[in-house]
Amino acid sequence: MPDTNLRIALTPGEPAGIGPDLCLQLASQARDVELVAICDPSLLQARAETLRMPFTCRVLRDGAVPVTTRAGELSVLPVPLKTAAVCGRPEPANAHYVLDTLDRAVNGCLDGTFAAMVTGPVNKAVINEAGIPFSGHTEYLATATRTEDVVMLLAIPGLRVALATTHVPLSEVSALITPQRLTAVLRILHEGLRENFGIEHPVISVCGLNPHAGEGGHLGREEIDSIIPAIQALRARGLRLTGPLPADTAFTPERLRETDAVLAMYHDQGLPVLKHLGFGRAVNVTLGLPIIRTSVDHGTALELAGTGKADSGSLQAALKTAIDIARRRSRG
Repeated sequence: MPDTNLRIALTPGEPAGIGPDLCLQLASQARDVELVAICDPSLLQARAETLRMPFTCRVLRDGAVPVTTRAGELSVLPVPLKTAAVCGRPEPANAHYVLDTLDRAVNGCLDGTFAAMVTGPVNKAVINEAGIPFSGHTEYLATATRTEDVVMLLAIPGLRVALATTHVPLSEVSALITPQRLTAVLRILHEGLRENFGIEHPVISVCGLNPHAGEGGHLGREEIDSIIPAIQALRARGLRLTGPLPADTAFTPERLRETDAVLAMYHDQGLPVLKHLGFGRAVNVTLGLPIIRTSVDHGTALELAGTGKADSGSLQAALKTAIDIARRRSRG
């Protein structure tokens, strides 16, 4: 029996990419919750024609939310494109459209219309080319919800990786690794594992920043000056933390059997490991927001848009994770 009281917002992301294709793949299957795509209905209809997929839009009209969980149908909250979308050819003119869809989803989550939002991939470069400073969904949603600190977590079965820093140049990472930042990140990660994944007493492995976790200060002092003080202070408050660990051994099977999440110091320290193990089925979860947000683990794949070759595995996993978290939170 479909649970139409649980309504999930879905933003397809970059209209010239595979996001619309993936949404149509979700729509082709019967669902047990109400899924509302926030986009231009003509975008989905045109992409369905390109892909030769049977598809029916149930468009929101006059404040009434159409309810459909049937295969081949999808509820759509309309947001108009700024210019026509062509597969594989992103237009800076549609940057504001992409952000408009995110704003509608955020506002709907904040006012209780939606239980969660699931986001498709966006093209950061095109948004920046439109003159809009944009470093990623994570940072944008933090600003949109007026949240000071958030944490990016990616998860596959058997591995969760969180990031102390996200979309910043490598040259800036060291200055951002402070005891204050790590304390905030580890607190959010600890609480997120409890609230979203039901792990009552999570164990978190913390990577060092430098090779061999600094070799006692011979290869850098970030571990001594920032990472160890933050770990020790939080251990004193009852958090179960190990580290700082050399990143080249933090992901061994033996280590991972004893941990619920790994905190990497920067984007490309932890995510290559996770994506090597599970690319196309990983889920991005933003921790610390006042709303539930999950996303895919991949980009817009412009070359695949409209070809029928896009794989919806990560979006399927993101939707399932959003539903699981929403139901867990509703049970208290």
